Amino acid sequence: MRTRRLLALIGAMLALALVVTACGDDDDDDGGGGDQAAQEGGGGGGTIKVGFLSDCEGTFGSFFEPTAAGFNQALIDAAGAKPSGEAPTDGLTGAKVAGKNIEIVGYGCADETADKAIEETRRLMEQEDADILVGPLSGDEGIAVANYAKEHPDKTFINGIAGAQDSTLKVQAPNFFRYHPDGAQWSAGLGDYAFNELGWKRAAIIGDDYSFPYTSLAGFVAEYCAVGGNITKRIWAPLGEKDYSSYISQIPDDIDGLYVGIGGSGLINFVKQYRQQVGEIDTERMMGNVFWDDPLVLKEVGNDLVGGITSGMTAADSDDAEVTAYLDRLRGSYGDEIAGTGPSVFTYGYYTAGWALVKGLEAAGGDVSDQQALQDALAEVSLSGEEAPYGDVTLDENHQAISNVFVKRIVEDKTGDGVADVETFRRIPEVDQTFNGVFTPETPAPDRQNPKCEQRDPPPWVGQAEEVSFGGS
Repeated sequence: MRTRRLLALIGAMLALALVVTACGDDDDDDGGGGDQAAQEGGGGGGTIKVGFLSDCEGTFGSFFEPTAAGFNQALIDAAGAKPSGEAPTDGLTGAKVAGKNIEIVGYGCADETADKAIEETRRLMEQEDADILVGPLSGDEGIAVANYAKEHPDKTFINGIAGAQDSTLKVQAPNFFRYHPDGAQWSAGLGDYAFNELGWKRAAIIGDDYSFPYTSLAGFVAEYCAVGGNITKRIWAPLGEKDYSSYISQIPDDIDGLYVGIGGSGLINFVKQYRQQVGEIDTERMMGNVFWDDPLVLKEVGNDLVGGITSGMTAADSDDAEVTAYLDRLRGSYGDEIAGTGPSVFTYGYYTAGWALVKGLEAAGGDVSDQQALQDALAEVSLSGEEAPYGDVTLDENHQAISNVFVKRIVEDKTGDGVADVETFRRIPEVDQTFNGVFTPETPAPDRQNPKCEQRDPPPWVGQAEEVSFGGS
């Protein structure tokens, strides 16, 4: 009995020794013990985990690679990263800020719906354990992610390019930041131009039936009605609609002009079907929001929109040195096709988000274990020069950008590539989110009926826009 017990004890001791040895081998494989393991896990260690979220499906799926390119380029410029492959979503290597490695834990794929955006947000933030999320792309997604952010104060969220006003003005999550104008701000200058230059006294609006077009058209309504215009009809089509014929038939005949807030692939369908149903587009009587001069849209329907007026935060014809260098860097990283999307608000919005991320991390010493310190730093981040080549960006108290907006005209092809070009003729500096008090945390959110069409003191830029002329094309 004693012998058997002794042998059992010796066997147990040998087994324990093997377990200890095996654990020691695992530590060696990880590079050396518990301290290294902590460093690999983010927090205050050596790796900062970032999740990226954009749309790879649905109405805006064609913008997936351009948005990834914009974000990646900021990390290439500011954090020493290098592309891992030809496609932007192949990822990056070598990104480092304040001595800490930046790891992109995933390029999340959404489809313009809030449910899918939150599903991907949870995957990136909870399963992949990202410290910071950059995204999303579309309006309803942005509101959903801002509300998610409010429930997760231990994480930080930098908007990609989602433009619904509510994300910042209404939700006011202290850990959610947007370094580009919202959809209403992008429409600055159009109401003034429609009323005072084109002579529109009565107008109608048509847009996709969700939060971003509500916001985009709200900016036009607020400015146009403030200076004396009258909105007689508001038409809403489901996002992703393929057949716009019934909505086109609702456009009144007794109006001076129509403001179009249909986006993505929907705009391409709308323009083609409008021509079939009504005839040639009279751009003295029609203008559109930020999608009208997007490079991907211009390739499809640009010639139909020649003469049309639009506005947004970029100027495709700008020959400013910072803009030229930005496009050259995109070309060097991802080639001519991606560089051609550089003036797109989608590419550019994610670019400014990436720069803000790097600057915030630098100010916080790269320590994401203290998310409050990072969030305090991000609230103070401003962008200029190569960080924001189309104009300086500062944040208001709701972490919403104040920045330039350009008023532009679509013109015939100047470069010989068969695609219509853009001619910028006005710059409106420092457009803020409130439109001179039309929009506040207490006013109704933009929707099918709001804002009301009311004459009032116009936004301060009305009549004060700077006339510009760029030499580029």
